[in-house]
Amino acid sequence: MRIAVTGTHGSGKTTLVDDFIAAYPGYEHEQEPYWALAQQGTPFADGATSADLEEQLEQSCAMILASVASPDIVYDRCPLDFIAYLEVVAAQEGFEWTPSGKLLGRIEKALASLGLVVFLPLLRPDEIDVAIELPRLRSKVDTRLKAIIRDDELGLLEGGPAILELRGTRAERLARLGKVVSG
Repeated sequence: MRIAVTGTHGSGKTTLVDDFIAAYPGYEHEQEPYWALAQQGTPFADGATSADLEEQLEQSCAMILASVASPDIVYDRCPLDFIAYLEVVAAQEGFEWTPSGKLLGRIEKALASLGLVVFLPLLRPDEIDVAIELPRLRSKVDTRLKAIIRDDELGLLEGGPAILELRGTRAERLARLGKVVSG
């Protein structure tokens, strides 16, 4: 199954992906687009900018579409993450951001190639007991992701991947995902 794990920063995505890969070693793992770009030498601003996020969105689509032949793969983030970040950051920068044209087509194609999107919403109280950078951005992106995913406000999920919203402890999240993958 082609799986993407989505959520705001500090929601447990990478931890879940790492735990899943350890439990299901037959799965390939694609790193977060930010790290893939950083390894290629892409410079990023200090803090979230719409230009950097657009580049990560393009990279996310490219990574997903380049591996459509891989039946068992898990992605750390997907285009939905970057759409939420772009909408929030663009508003802070003073403009409205909406995907359109070729980019919208690539987003739709990438999402349609996935079998499952695992969404990790923030929990109250927060289970992460260390200070997370940019806490307001984190909260706003979480709120926006909830609307995008739960209400399909952008119309990107109809007929696309199944959605699995996971809550609970680290072990509970992995167990629920394992049940879905195992059928």
